Amino acid sequence: MTSLMTNVAAIAALDTLRSINRSLEATQARVSSGFRVENASDNAAYWSIATTMRSDNKALSAVEDALSLGAATVDTAYTGMHGAIEIVDEVKAKLVAAREPGVDKEKINKELTELKSQIRSIAESSSFNGENWLVASAGQAATYALDKTVVGSFNRAADGTVSIATLDYDPNPASTGSRYLIDDLTGGDEGILTSDGYALAIGAGQLWALVLSTSAGVHQDEISLSSTTTNAQLDEMISVVDMMMSDMIDAATKLGTMNTRIEIQSNFVADLTDTIERGIGRLVDADMNEESTRLKALETQQQLGIQSLSIANSNSQSILQLFR
Repeated sequence: MTSLMTNVAAIAALDTLRSINRSLEATQARVSSGFRVENASDNAAYWSIATTMRSDNKALSAVEDALSLGAATVDTAYTGMHGAIEIVDEVKAKLVAAREPGVDKEKINKELTELKSQIRSIAESSSFNGENWLVASAGQAATYALDKTVVGSFNRAADGTVSIATLDYDPNPASTGSRYLIDDLTGGDEGILTSDGYALAIGAGQLWALVLSTSAGVHQDEISLSSTTTNAQLDEMISVVDMMMSDMIDAATKLGTMNTRIEIQSNFVADLTDTIERGIGRLVDADMNEESTRLKALETQQQLGIQSLSIANSNSQSILQLFR
């Protein structure tokens, strides 16, 4: 039946053209944005996963920055500790030399004074971004009793909860309980070079410390020489300095190990960030080869649809021939 009121062919052609235009718009959006899933309406599940993982990747990027900062801080502390070890090694050699009969102990003491001054200078200058892991000073009082930490990773558990993991450095040698190279907070008890614990450990007659703390209540005897220094006192000083050296080497080893851990973790976080980025891409990125091919096909279908609609609309004109 041919009807003037209802052009079935035109309705069918128009419906087809609308469908083609919708597909063409979606394909053009994918080509222009590069995303197969750009909004939640495209694929709610994939969009949710991708959005969460992008947020996690930003957190991991911050972790990378924190690891870089931590590596610089640890490098600075290690450099200072290594320099201090070399000087304490010189101090021990001077004390051994002072043990020789006839040696002018007061001249050696002048050298010791310069070496001890240099140790403090190295320790106090071993600071990065306000963080000094070698000297406990008034500015660090709030965190004095805590281990040093570096942000190591950002973790998301299976239940969706997140946590921050840290790399910890505990500069606490077991022999004395010392935590820093120099302690200017508590009378020197928590500093390797300012502690009297080494002298107590060997039962020395005096509470020897290589460097005196600047805090109140200092009760140590500073390692120094005079013409009246006895061989027994020298032996005590040498033993104390040797124990200090042992703990300094232990602390330097911990710093070196932590630096290696930071480097390994930094490389892992960088690789993990890239892996997550690739995973997000697999979920939401558009295949440009496929989309470009589809775009060409849809443009052709659109042209054919327009022609089909034009033909369907012109068919009604043929009815006029019946009335001539």
